[in-house]
Amino acid sequence: MKTHNPRVAKLHRAYTTEQAARLFGAHRNTVRAWIKAGLATVAGRPLLIEGRELRAFLERRRVAAKRPCAPGTLYCCKCRSPRPPGPRSVVFETRDARAGSLRAICATCGTRMFQRARQERLAAVMPGIAILIVKAPARIAECSPSSPKRA
Repeated sequence: MKTHNPRVAKLHRAYTTEQAARLFGAHRNTVRAWIKAGLATVAGRPLLIEGRELRAFLERRRVAAKRPCAPGTLYCCKCRSPRPPGPRSVVFETRDARAGSLRAICATCGTRMFQRARQERLAAVMPGIAILIVKAPARIAECSPSSPKRA
């Protein structure tokens, strides 16, 4: 599912279905589906959609699609919902002194899960779960340069 930036729509402008589709790089039928899903239109032909209504509709859809993670869960892209990590699978890779990435395996489907986190908030994000803390491997830019001359 493609997410459309609601701020592209001008508030004080009216759009036809074709114009709205072109504005968001979508098909006309996508805009028609939005109308069937509750997007308000101005009565008459051609159907006109107020920019204010279009923006509000897309913002409501964006908020409704969010899946916040409760403490002790990470978002699994395969399951498309927050899931608890598998036993002894949570690893925190530190990039610097404060932040890093949580890595884990989904207990339901076995897919890898990731979440950015601060090290001081680990107890709140994963309460009661043992977390292995490791230093992240160096990035290519952080490695020492190799010699351009070969023997």
